[in-house]
Amino acid sequence: MDTKRCFANRFDDYQGSLLAGQCEEAVAPLVTATIERILQELPPLGGGAEARGAEAAGSSCQWGLYGGLDACARAEEWGEPDADTRAAFLLGGAGVYAVATLVYHALGRSDYVQPLGKFRSLCAVCSPVSFLECGSDELFVGRAGYLCAALVLKQKLAQEVLTPAQIKSICQAILDSGKQYAMKKRKPFPLMYSYYGTEYLGAAHGLSSILQMLLSYYEHIKPSDQELVWQSVDFLMEQEQNCNWPPELGEAIERENELVHWCHGAPGIAYLFAKAYLVSKKPQYLDTCIRCGELTWQKGLLKKGPGICHGVAGSAYVFLLLYRLTGNSKYIYRAQRFAEFLFTEEFKAGSRVLESIYSLYEGFSGTVCFLIDLLQPNQAEFPLFSVFV
Repeated sequence: MDTKRCFANRFDDYQGSLLAGQCEEAVAPLVTATIERILQELPPLGGGAEARGAEAAGSSCQWGLYGGLDACARAEEWGEPDADTRAAFLLGGAGVYAVATLVYHALGRSDYVQPLGKFRSLCAVCSPVSFLECGSDELFVGRAGYLCAALVLKQKLAQEVLTPAQIKSICQAILDSGKQYAMKKRKPFPLMYSYYGTEYLGAAHGLSSILQMLLSYYEHIKPSDQELVWQSVDFLMEQEQNCNWPPELGEAIERENELVHWCHGAPGIAYLFAKAYLVSKKPQYLDTCIRCGELTWQKGLLKKGPGICHGVAGSAYVFLLLYRLTGNSKYIYRAQRFAEFLFTEEFKAGSRVLESIYSLYEGFSGTVCFLIDLLQPNQAEFPLFSVFV
């Protein structure tokens, strides 16, 4: 197997036994040590544009680690978010307000309703069909991300944070945008989108996460549009090339340079088909998820680092997803093996040096999330990207 982008997986596959006690004994100290390292070495937050340029959700998550940091005060120090990122979940204002809400609520503060109100007000920003020149619908800065944030808030606060009318308006804008683009570009399927002129397919910027969010709000979509969503899901399933998907539509996968990442490829697209299976109960969607997991077992020990976007923890989350879908213990075993690999000398010596070493998506914050979820696999979820709500 070519190992240009990944380490060779030399682990034996599941033989019917887990490392039950050993896993907790081994992983818990690693979680504690990694969190302590983050707290000791993380530079102070602040600094205006530089801070805003970091992953908003990841930076906000770091505020939570500081325990009483006043997230909204920080947001006020920075000033209002840039106009083009006000409604962005992972790279802008919506992420700041959403995570501030969660931090306040976790601390038992009744004024969590203030950042929650600011989050709700952003619905009007992303309701127009075209509100961003780069593409209005993808996960990091577009409407799919805003719906994803609302889903996280609903789950953590145990209440719907948007009204049915607001949800319908956002879903309708996504649908109208996808219909218009598909018609303009003469696509043989009903919904398609682009981001900075590229027709991405993966979870980070592409079709799969947009469709996943529409399925997450399925009951708010009229039946004729539900059918268009399913047609698009099935079209995407047909784009599979040997258990993987190219980063963009119409591209052939070069096996020696294949992307097997959450952001681009099977480890992220798996979440769409998991959601499709949970909504429809059709076995072909679960079968597609399982194929994603097989490829990830083969090529998921990535050299780009430990993170969840394009690193080993992001790969391993696919196994925790499959465990929750199937109950098959082999997926816990595979996640354990990937966790073990994160702390080997081979990985430390051969993986890329990270710039955002403590960020949620690229660095150790996401890795900590994975390690904690490995200790509680029945509740495990890829951070901020649940399919079980």
